[in-house]
Amino acid sequence: MIGSEFVPLSLTPLLIGIFAAVACALPGNFLVLRRQALIGDAISHVVLPGIVVAFLATGVISSWPMMLGAAGAAIVAVVLIEAIRRLGRIEPGAAMGVVFTSMFAGGVLLLELSDTSNVHLDVEHALFGNLESLIWLDATGWASLLDREALLGLPVELPRMAATLLAVAVFILLFWRPLKLSTFDEGFARTLGIRTGLLGLALVIAAAVAAVAAFDAVGSIIVIAMFICPPAAARMMTNRLEHQIAWSVVFATASAIAGYVLAGYGPLWFGGQDAVSAAGMIATVSGVILALAAGFGPCRTRSGAPQGG
Repeated sequence: MIGSEFVPLSLTPLLIGIFAAVACALPGNFLVLRRQALIGDAISHVVLPGIVVAFLATGVISSWPMMLGAAGAAIVAVVLIEAIRRLGRIEPGAAMGVVFTSMFAGGVLLLELSDTSNVHLDVEHALFGNLESLIWLDATGWASLLDREALLGLPVELPRMAATLLAVAVFILLFWRPLKLSTFDEGFARTLGIRTGLLGLALVIAAAVAAVAAFDAVGSIIVIAMFICPPAAARMMTNRLEHQIAWSVVFATASAIAGYVLAGYGPLWFGGQDAVSAAGMIATVSGVILALAAGFGPCRTRSGAPQGG
């Protein structure tokens, strides 16, 4: 595809997909190592009712109301999980599963009962996002990247997702040592004065920010996949944390690029007529990469956590 077609039609959705995948994969590495990967799944589910309530209250799709609604939903979820765990005396994983599936179902029902026809907020977009529609109509080719007026017409999801990726990366860089120590040896981290509980909460908040920012563009499916698949595949490639982070970024980027291309052109290559969901294909490709890493990764049979370097 030449620049005059690629730039307006494919460049921005491709970049948004890459930014979303990497932003979710970065905190996902620590969630996987802490055996808290289910939290990423839970976050991607519980934000839906919060986002819907924020839309119903304001009537618009806007970043700050969405963030506040998602934060409120997360707080409600934490309270419900703790209440069910204590009153029902069941293990945290079961309580979490009950809460996030129930809240997601409630969010879907709210969408079904609400008038969201004038915005990209419905059941289909909640699951698959609207990545394919995030095109850059003001662009005419590569020269538009240097055209100020054309840049003003960029889809708002692109700068939002870029800012989110930057914020998550900065968080991990600033708290790299405490995150590493508390992930591998929480007891030792406490003896050094690291507030592991607060740090763990900050990690969950960073993951929630990435999930909320990505939700509107790519839906819940890719969010779930990117929190788990690239970090898990990266874990099977190396026993060093720094290398695992790098591998997860590579896998997330490769999943976004290959998934987007295969969604648009794969059906045509095999005789089909219509493209398929880009978010769904990106999640599928990330799963294939995980399967290949599980089958052929050099560290797939080793036990223990990666080394911190």
